[in-house]
Amino acid sequence: MSYSGQTAEFAPSAHLDSFARDNLPPRDQWPELHFDLPELRYPLRLNCATELLDRNLPARAGHPAIVTPAETLTYAQLAERVNRIANVLTQQMGMVPGNRVLLLSANNAWMVAAYFAVLKAGGVVVASMPLLRAKEISQMLDKAEITHALADARLKTELLKATPAPRQLAFWGEGELEAMCALASPEFEAVDTAADDVCLLGFTSGTTGVPKATMHFHRDMMAICDAYCQQVLKPQPDDIFIGSPPLAFTFGLGGLVLFPFRVGATGVLLERASPDDLLPAIAKYGATITFTAPTAYRVMAAHGTKEQFATLRKCVSAGETLPVPIFEAWKAATGLELMDGIGGTEMLHIFIAAPEGQIRPGATGIPVPGFRAKVIDAEGNEVPRGTPGRLAVQGPTGCRYLCDERQKAYVQYGWNLTGDTYIQDEDGYFHYQARSDDMIISSGYNIAGPEVESALLAHPAVRECAVVGTPDPERGMLVTAHVVLHPGHDPAPETAKTLQDHVKASIAPYKYPRLVHFAESLPRTESGKLQRFVLRQPKS
Repeated sequence: MSYSGQTAEFAPSAHLDSFARDNLPPRDQWPELHFDLPELRYPLRLNCATELLDRNLPARAGHPAIVTPAETLTYAQLAERVNRIANVLTQQMGMVPGNRVLLLSANNAWMVAAYFAVLKAGGVVVASMPLLRAKEISQMLDKAEITHALADARLKTELLKATPAPRQLAFWGEGELEAMCALASPEFEAVDTAADDVCLLGFTSGTTGVPKATMHFHRDMMAICDAYCQQVLKPQPDDIFIGSPPLAFTFGLGGLVLFPFRVGATGVLLERASPDDLLPAIAKYGATITFTAPTAYRVMAAHGTKEQFATLRKCVSAGETLPVPIFEAWKAATGLELMDGIGGTEMLHIFIAAPEGQIRPGATGIPVPGFRAKVIDAEGNEVPRGTPGRLAVQGPTGCRYLCDERQKAYVQYGWNLTGDTYIQDEDGYFHYQARSDDMIISSGYNIAGPEVESALLAHPAVRECAVVGTPDPERGMLVTAHVVLHPGHDPAPETAKTLQDHVKASIAPYKYPRLVHFAESLPRTESGKLQRFVLRQPKS
């Protein structure tokens, strides 16, 4: 029996600890879900660890699943480590299906093995980024009522300071979890979870300052593979994936682990993945598909060589808008067109993208097969093509916040409202304007910060930039540019004037930045997203 998405009832849960299902939003606050593609109609019983890992064993047992600077694990070796960790969790640490397990680590093989062990044992993964401090970890421990934790020993200090402490903790890297695994069986039968059992609490990456926990099912993990990955990216079993996003960021989880595993390919994991790290790693590991943010592509395009890019065949850009100058710089350097896309933790992964052969510079793309999108006004009515409005999305995944009043803001009229302002053109392509709360209204004009940023980035002096609105008693807001210059350029008033004139000559003159601030760097989350809300805060 397949799951049609139309039933209002849950499948019987495998969770003995019912916390996750008990704390889902009321059904009338969910978005409408659609399972239009045959591939998205999953059985009522489904464990995504079995589908994504164990199903590779007959044909790909000896093929590399995970490659890191420290170790390489074949699919068979990874499956054995997963089984041993699952036995440690259930037999030695007392985990039962439905318990929430915090995973705290950089991108490495132990993190992936722990992730799949929790999934296979019917637990709920709560993955955390390694730079978080005790205060931020405490917020996650408290909100998700986390019962267990597995972590890299290098992050022990902050985890041990966080409260409320999980009932059971174990660390790898100093021999503790390794010794427990050595005593555990290499065999483990996956828990018979329901397709709609929660398996992941994904905390938002913090661009708005206050994290929320998004709730995802086993079938959601499969849906992003069978929608975006299979329908748009279309990888092959011999592909080698690489990228910068942390596995705690769902962009990274999909792009570096779930997508390669869905086709029996290889994921390369780097604990350090700045552009300066990623560039040589692409060549070293022969990577063919890369996932990172636009700023990283801009840096790599400026410093890379044809030889370093030789093995690449597909490059995915997400996390923030892709300006045309970066698209053009990457194509000039590599001959490849960046595959733009927009996703979100609430939707789990990319839902609008630009597939190969249909890419239009400056446009995010069209809805991923299996998803629907439109641009609406404040009352939920679709606006005419060419008119800016709020982006609304539906598909096989959707927003379900854990115990959060903001559910009512994200889901309205049965649609997921992403918080982005978009224009849909006559051909159906979606063009990003700004985050809805980043639109700058100055002297009655609506000005999209990313459009001004794109103009600035076309100037050779600009390494990166962010444009926000600054309150002004006369104009309401002033367009304000925060600019990081390339070495050799002077952060002087003359440079600011040059950049202002450049923008005036590139786009409508009223959009030019009336204030230009030079900085050594811009505030970003660990996943690479620009934190414009930090730049909008008044300077003390």
